[in-house]
Amino acid sequence: MLSALPLLVLALSTAVPAPSAKARNTEGFRLYQAGRYPEALEKFQEAAREAPDYALARYNVAATLGVLRKQGKVCEYSAHRDVIVEHLTQSVKLDARRLARARVDRDLDPIRDTLGWQRLLGRSPEREADVPHLLRAVSWFGPGVGVYGTTQGLRFPSARRVVLWTKEVGTDGVPRPKEVAGTYTVRGRAVELRLPGRAPLVGTLTEKGALTFPELGTFTDAPSECDA
Repeated sequence: MLSALPLLVLALSTAVPAPSAKARNTEGFRLYQAGRYPEALEKFQEAAREAPDYALARYNVAATLGVLRKQGKVCEYSAHRDVIVEHLTQSVKLDARRLARARVDRDLDPIRDTLGWQRLLGRSPEREADVPHLLRAVSWFGPGVGVYGTTQGLRFPSARRVVLWTKEVGTDGVPRPKEVAGTYTVRGRAVELRLPGRAPLVGTLTEKGALTFPELGTFTDAPSECDA
């Protein structure tokens, strides 16, 4: 949200919220304009709690969480990707016009590479024809390890190229990134990886959106964050 327009304060919603909820949303917008994002978030959340069918308040919660996530305040304000996607999804369900704004709202950039965003665009892991696109559009994260979070992930930057990245934690406790590039092929739901020095790895993108390889584990669109 680079200006007053992204929040669409004057836009009409499909449901008419209570005056008090509208007042909280308006107060949140003013705080947002002033760069006071945590306080703005609180007001937007209050408005959404008071009026659960208030699409604009839900949208504003998602967008403000996106700002806080970009600022690195994920754990402090629970600005997790799945939380942002859930608020945005509910907003779009309540008022389909929110999706048009979301497409160009830079505050929502942190969720562009999620399955939830792809679902909003009409793509789903339930359809085999969408599997190749979803592999490339989504960032895939393996399970986390304590305070280090996710230590391995997959990227599919093109129709044939794959990158397996890892964070190896040394004895000094410092995680060091490493990348291995290879190729991949897709047949239906089956995904075969060919990485240097390894036998081919065959996995599956399930209908629920989990990318699973017996040798590597399960990858999802949600990184492990804020674990002690």
